[in-house]
Amino acid sequence: MKDKIEALRKRIEERLNEVKDLNNLNELKNEYLSKKGPVSELSNGLRDMDVDKKKEFGKLITDFRNDVYSKFEALKEKYELEELNRKLEKEKIDISMPGLDIQSGSPCIEEKILEEAEDFFMSLGYDVVEGPEIELDKYNFEMLNLPKEHPARDAQDTYYLKDEEILLRSQTSPVQVRAMLEGKGEKPIRIICPGKVYRKEDINPTHEQEFDQIEGLVIDKNISLSDLKGTVDAYVKHVFGKDTETRFRPSYYPFTEPSVEIDMSCIYCDGSGCNMCKPKGWITICGAGMVHPNVLRMCGYDPDKWQGFAFGFGALRLAMLKYNMDDMRIIHENDLRETENFDRKEVK
Repeated sequence: MKDKIEALRKRIEERLNEVKDLNNLNELKNEYLSKKGPVSELSNGLRDMDVDKKKEFGKLITDFRNDVYSKFEALKEKYELEELNRKLEKEKIDISMPGLDIQSGSPCIEEKILEEAEDFFMSLGYDVVEGPEIELDKYNFEMLNLPKEHPARDAQDTYYLKDEEILLRSQTSPVQVRAMLEGKGEKPIRIICPGKVYRKEDINPTHEQEFDQIEGLVIDKNISLSDLKGTVDAYVKHVFGKDTETRFRPSYYPFTEPSVEIDMSCIYCDGSGCNMCKPKGWITICGAGMVHPNVLRMCGYDPDKWQGFAFGFGALRLAMLKYNMDDMRIIHENDLRETENFDRKEVK
């Protein structure tokens, strides 16, 4: 038995010296260490031996098997390490090489306008308030001094969802109504209401059916039109530069009295006249006015004690002016040839 074990050991060592790679090693291991291989068959010779010899040769066979296993495992680790090093060398990355040029856009400039407006008005002590985009006619029209038969409703081109009672809001003014109702005629209010609105418009370079508004509302005692002028003027200068001027023109809105349209001096021609200002030197950017007494009364505020002003900007309109664009549809497209330039566009 000892001679048989030594002869098998010698043969296995010779074969191991001939191994070239992991595949050869696995084949050799299967040949000698499988259940029907010569190492396992050594145990079959123990059946006919007496007890003392079984113990003696059983230990020899076990030590031999463990020795063979250890030799195979040592070679396996060696070849696995070599294979790993070859892969690492082949897949080595040169970190000094330039990276891939991955195309990307930039933050939407309409969203940028909204965020800048929120930051500005919060710095003045305003709260940013949101409301539902699916709204009741009561809040979108009636409590804003637009009863059912009011002709101004026709100009809104509203998306009604059910029986002309539920609709997609056509303005963010319903958020102001809800804020006044929560105030219960007792609390001053200073809020802006940025958000999406929906109207049945013909989509073209200057009109969309879904767009964002930035509306503001202040309710307090001893509020005047000069407070509105100062607020809007400060915001316009913040967006377009300190040299930009504003002016009021009389207008009409059912929910304000008096009502005004607000123009700013043209940032492209300095008032000399151009395509943007239609040779007038001024660009209309906002509708505003003092909150109508009827609106105050319907929302629980006594118009003899409380006054307020409201204003509304179109975020798309501001974005187009600030970044010198002539087609607002580009802002909502995914064409990287355009959107990658958004963060580099500036007023000319």
